[in-house]
Amino acid sequence: MIITLKDGSTKEYAESKSVIEIASDISEGLARMACAGEVNGEVVDLRTVVDQDCELNILTFQEEGGKAAFRHTTSHIMAQAIKRLYPTAKLAIGPSIADGFYYDMDMENPLTTDDLGKIEAEMKKIVKEALPIKRFTLPREEAIAFMKDRNEPYKVELIEDLPEGSEISFYEQGEFVDLCAGPHLMTTKPVKAFKLLSLAGAYWRGDEHNKMLTRIYGTSYTKKADLEAYITRMEEAKKRDHRKLGKELGLFMMREEGPGFPFFLPKGMVLKNTLLDYWREIHEKNGYVEISTPIMLSRHLWETSGHWDHYKENMYTTVIDETDFAIKPMNCPGGILVYQSEPRSYRDLPLRMGELGLVHRHEKSGQLHGLMRVRCFTQDDAHIFMMPEQIREEIKGVARLIDEVYSLFGFKYHVELSTRPEDSMGSDEDWEMATDALRGALDDLGLDYVVNEGDGAFYGPKIDFHLEDSIGRTWQCGTIQLDFQLPLRFNCEYIGADGEKHRPIMIHRVAFGSIERFIGILIEHFAGAFPTWLSPVQVRVLPISDKYQEYGQKVLDQLKAAGIRADMDTKAEKIGYKIREARLEKLPYMLIVGAKEEEEGKVSVRSRFLGDEGAKDLSEFLEDITEEIKARKIREVQTEE
Repeated sequence: MIITLKDGSTKEYAESKSVIEIASDISEGLARMACAGEVNGEVVDLRTVVDQDCELNILTFQEEGGKAAFRHTTSHIMAQAIKRLYPTAKLAIGPSIADGFYYDMDMENPLTTDDLGKIEAEMKKIVKEALPIKRFTLPREEAIAFMKDRNEPYKVELIEDLPEGSEISFYEQGEFVDLCAGPHLMTTKPVKAFKLLSLAGAYWRGDEHNKMLTRIYGTSYTKKADLEAYITRMEEAKKRDHRKLGKELGLFMMREEGPGFPFFLPKGMVLKNTLLDYWREIHEKNGYVEISTPIMLSRHLWETSGHWDHYKENMYTTVIDETDFAIKPMNCPGGILVYQSEPRSYRDLPLRMGELGLVHRHEKSGQLHGLMRVRCFTQDDAHIFMMPEQIREEIKGVARLIDEVYSLFGFKYHVELSTRPEDSMGSDEDWEMATDALRGALDDLGLDYVVNEGDGAFYGPKIDFHLEDSIGRTWQCGTIQLDFQLPLRFNCEYIGADGEKHRPIMIHRVAFGSIERFIGILIEHFAGAFPTWLSPVQVRVLPISDKYQEYGQKVLDQLKAAGIRADMDTKAEKIGYKIREARLEKLPYMLIVGAKEEEEGKVSVRSRFLGDEGAKDLSEFLEDITEEIKARKIREVQTEE
């Protein structure tokens, strides 16, 4: 058999070999670092036997598949340690996740954070034991009996859900055995840099009607230095938590009277409206028209769109005049009704319609998280109706717009192209044309991208933009989705140059995504220290004492007349206290006024960027800050002690 490796080179073998044997044949060093394999694009266990020609990639911790296998192995080590310390604990599930792993356990007595150190110490013993990890399989009925004997009811339930005749795989390390599809490392020995991070409650199978289990989160790395860097990054993330800063800076609040429904406070509304003003400006410049569609529409519309059948459990519904209605979870069906409101010609296309639409989705209470996961949010949707030959240029236009938005805020990003999933609608020809158009647009723009095979929407392929914030976390915000199905379902038409009726193609796209979530990301990205153009309060006037409040008021009036968002601290406090207060609020500028400033008609400028900038004529300061705001500059923030 011929094995084609990632670099294009080949290996030839006369007999079957496991992935780990092939890795050893390539290099002993590679075999030591190997975490999993990838055979013809599918991630497999190192123990997997290769018996025919294939493409093989040996996955180390540097690749996502290798990282997942390494961390999945760590979750088993943690579960084994817990079973040693708490023999009555019942195993549920323990997958790897984006930044680590977790394991859900049914514990007789709840764990506390004090227990995590004890579990880590036992994990270190298991790693030191260098236990070989072995895979074996059992027929379904034997697997059920096996787990019943081990008193693992959650594992029994999982196996019982599998089809009759299934072969069930298990992994064994020492006395510990777990139901698992893998993949896993060959032994426990390589897992040396790990940390248990937190505890949480989690309903079995995510269903609030089931028992609440204990979830233990952790992470692991191949090097201690990488683990320490991650922990430092997480500590920084805690300081930047948008929920904490949102409260401290008076931006938004959450109340038990409306779980998942954010309240924006006056300063938060300034921030939100400034973003929306920018959104309107950039969309008008790019040839979009703005529309607004109703928040509630009849069941018939949602049946036509497919949401009633596929999304109803996430929709809020009501009955009006004996007719079912739903509050919109998405803006697209309303946008289609606007398209259909008058006859359309090929001369009208492309038609770019933007909407800042408030949508509602019923998220489970356990998934709610500040502004990042809410039940109502403003989606900066746009729907573009076009002819097939316009797809490529329209995609490029949207990608350029999204690039302009992310670059403004200083975000780096990467792009993913997701292709046709198994559960999809439409012809092969439509899908091929759509995917080629997306790929071609990305190639034309010179954008690097990763292909996610089979991860598109059921109605069309898509491009996702994953932005990276200032501490290295990634967020999926922008998306461009091609849709042949909704125009078909709603019988959308335009009259072509040939005088005949044709079906338009539709793009769904967002740049911010959810405005609320994007604000949460911005709060954490800037640690609450927003660029001047975005800051709810741009300047604070600080009179040294009550005697200079009259002059301070004149300064404030001129700032406001120039369109600057400014206020004045009139508290009977010393100037040092006032400066500290302004710094805690992360204000861009403070203008200190006293006897000398009043006499000379100047202001003493302190900024978040350079500290003491000295005395300036107010006209000079106004000219500088007006230019900074107009250009939407991001000045580097000086580290505040």
